[in-house]
Amino acid sequence: MGLINETNAEYYSGEQIILSDNSTGVTQLFSNFDELLINSGVDIYSGNPPGPSNFEVYESSVDVPYTWSKIPESQYSVQQNTIIFTGNRVKYAYKIKLVLKDLNTYAYISINDIVNNFMLAYIGDGKVITRVKKSDVIFHAKRGLQEFSYDVLRSVQSQELTIPPSLSVAIPQDYVNYVRVSHIDQSGVKRPIYPANNLTISPTDLPIQDASGEPTQDNYGQNLEANGSVTEHRWNDVDVNDITGYLASDTTNVWNYDWWRNAYGQRYGQDQVLSQKNGWFQINERNGTFSFSNELHGKLITLEYISDGLAYNGKSQIPKMAEDALYSHILYSLCASRPSVPEYIVQRYKKDRSTKLRNAKIRLSNLKPIEMTQNFRGKSKWLKF
Repeated sequence: MGLINETNAEYYSGEQIILSDNSTGVTQLFSNFDELLINSGVDIYSGNPPGPSNFEVYESSVDVPYTWSKIPESQYSVQQNTIIFTGNRVKYAYKIKLVLKDLNTYAYISINDIVNNFMLAYIGDGKVITRVKKSDVIFHAKRGLQEFSYDVLRSVQSQELTIPPSLSVAIPQDYVNYVRVSHIDQSGVKRPIYPANNLTISPTDLPIQDASGEPTQDNYGQNLEANGSVTEHRWNDVDVNDITGYLASDTTNVWNYDWWRNAYGQRYGQDQVLSQKNGWFQINERNGTFSFSNELHGKLITLEYISDGLAYNGKSQIPKMAEDALYSHILYSLCASRPSVPEYIVQRYKKDRSTKLRNAKIRLSNLKPIEMTQNFRGKSKWLKF
């Protein structure tokens, strides 16, 4: 039995269309898509708010061309990949269309399938573990997904943002750590933006001091806080050319004697950390934002960051090439947490987990010999002096 239920037309268009040929209307729509439908309302199947929807539903008359109108999410719910309408949405001579926002999910398996498959294959009479609570399996599966996201899966999300006049953008909700921050130039090429590190700092506390330097308190004995940071204000107004040593491009003329006389030797001994003009960023923990240097105002940037993979149900997925490693992680975690399991059995599953985890890293590293060869070709160039 094949694993793909959707037709080629449904896959490539991301749409599923049905026609109602009776006067009773349609009360529900079963999805042919392999991806689990996620509704922004409460999912009847799980009882939890899953996060942003990954699909939309439209209706239209059969007149050609069709005039599609979106059905509000308040008029349907989702139960086990079936859309249930609050009323008969599609009556005689009407069509309904299900549109997916995310495609190409066949390479991933959901955390729900991981748990169900593990319960089926590893739990029961004559199997590795006789009895275990499903809640324990869910716990270790989520912890495994979280750890894999940091090390193996590198669950990297990215946002395309424009730097506002405040020179700050909010830290994403599912942010764990940043991977790369880049400025996008007019050619669409990424220019790395480096962390400010020791150049400046965003203080976490801003106590107001009295004339003697002591912090002042309110009526409840809590320190009074300033509305803004002087350090951040000065950093936002700094001329970055004073730090990098770069001269203004519109006034620089390397063939001009006056310029040569004034600029000669001024960058001698320049710190390589500072010798760049792409700008800097820092993380402002006090405000929960990424802050940028002033030359990036109005620029387009991309923020790449690591997510733990658990923020939204729709993103709780794992690549199929690492599926077996997660099963081994769950099995080892369950055995290690049980005092009745002999230590040699625990060590056996620990080694099995380590081996499959290493294999998953190699599979997901995505190293291609032809790409590596292309990079090494530059090593054979002759250097002439």
